Amino acid sequence: MRIFRLSLAAALLAGGVARAADIPVTIYADAGYPPYSYDKDGKAAGLYHEIVTAALARMQGYKVDIKPVPWKRGMALLQSGAGFALYPPYMNTKDEPWTWPYSRPLYEEHVVAFCRKDLLAGRGRTRWPEDFYGLTIGNNSGFIVGGEAFDQAVRDGRMRVSEARDSATNILKLKLGRIDCYINDRYSIAWTMRQLKAEGRINDRAGQAEVVEAAVIAVKNGYLGYTNRDQGRFPFKADFVRQFDTAIDDLKRSGELDRIVRGYLK
Repeated sequence: MRIFRLSLAAALLAGGVARAADIPVTIYADAGYPPYSYDKDGKAAGLYHEIVTAALARMQGYKVDIKPVPWKRGMALLQSGAGFALYPPYMNTKDEPWTWPYSRPLYEEHVVAFCRKDLLAGRGRTRWPEDFYGLTIGNNSGFIVGGEAFDQAVRDGRMRVSEARDSATNILKLKLGRIDCYINDRYSIAWTMRQLKAEGRINDRAGQAEVVEAAVIAVKNGYLGYTNRDQGRFPFKADFVRQFDTAIDDLKRSGELDRIVRGYLK
């Protein structure tokens, strides 16, 4: 858990200078989405954490506590109005109407399907989702990334979904043949596979399937998303949203956001 102390403008009182109390704010972060957002020894980490903290450093008037939580729990906090903000949702007002507003875009992700190589041989599985009917698709619990046609195919029984708590668990299931494909951001999948290989948890020996990228599903931006179910619980929200967006715009204009991305994903 990391806390940022950001002071309000100085106020003149009784011939001296005093500072108004900073407003305490909690932001939630996905705990299972490396390298973008994850829990590292109980603290938030990842690319989105670096971007968000750089923006917070440019703001005034808030003491911000960032807490990593499982994605479904974070979404439940926004839905109930108990949680102020969560990163990094995609913009999805249809399925997640409790999330509004969204910040300026933080980073552009490429959602893809990684599948067992043996399922692709000679079958031309490139069109999503129709070329993947009949398969079991892994997904992070609470993620909505497959698109409307995919969601409809699941409802119609043309495809099956198997959810797991994080990327590592889904990749292990894929390598062991418990699911046929896994859908998520391209870099997140590749990064997590490298980590699992370095730890000796996956390889291409007998008993573990070879997996490859099969199809591009979508290009989506990640955001800081705010609850719209708080019923006035966070009276500072409009100011926080304005300051945060201004800070993201400044990071982009200065080139600092690009430097953060290049440095983290090199």
